[in-house]
Amino acid sequence: MHPQLQLLTDEFHFATARLHALTRAVPAERWPVRRDPVRWSVAECVTHLNLTGAAYDPILREAGTRDPRPATSFTGSLRRDFRGWLLWKTMSPPVRMKVKTIAAFIPQSVAPVQQLVGEFAKWQEAQLVHLAEVDGLPLNDIKVVSPFNAKLKYNLYSCFSILPAHQHRHLWQAEQVWK
Repeated sequence: MHPQLQLLTDEFHFATARLHALTRAVPAERWPVRRDPVRWSVAECVTHLNLTGAAYDPILREAGTRDPRPATSFTGSLRRDFRGWLLWKTMSPPVRMKVKTIAAFIPQSVAPVQQLVGEFAKWQEAQLVHLAEVDGLPLNDIKVVSPFNAKLKYNLYSCFSILPAHQHRHLWQAEQVWK
C-alpha cells in the first residue's frame, strides 16, 4: 500500500479505537444525554458519523472505478487540493471553528450504543475497502463531489484525508461531553 494511504488507514483504525474507548468510558444510558442543550450528545456525534459514512459510501465506490489505468501505475506523492486541504485542516481536533452541518446530517434520533458502534464499524470497513481499492490510482486527479455541498469538489486523496479527520473531530466532541 502507498505509504500515505497507509497513514490514512492508521487514522481510520485510531478513530475506531477512540470509539471503543468511549464505549468503555461512558455508560450506555448516558450516551443520548446532552450536557449542554446546544451541543450534541455522544450518541448524536456517532450518529452523525454514521450518516456521513453512509453518504460517502457510494461516492467512494464510484470514484474508485472512474480511472481506466491499472491500479498499480501511480507511485508518486499524493497531495490534497486547496479545497480539500482547507477542509482537512478545519476538521482536525481540537475544534477551533464551529461548522454548521446541513439538515440531512443532523441526527434526528439515536439508536442503542451497540447498534451505533456496529454501524460505525460497518462504514469504517467499507471506507477501508474503498481506500485499498484505489491504491495505485492517481488520487490527485480524481475529483469527487461533497455530499454536504454539491458545489464543493475536491480530489479523492483529499476526500480520504477528510474522512478520518472528520471522525476525530466528532469523537473529540463526544469525549468533551463527559470530560
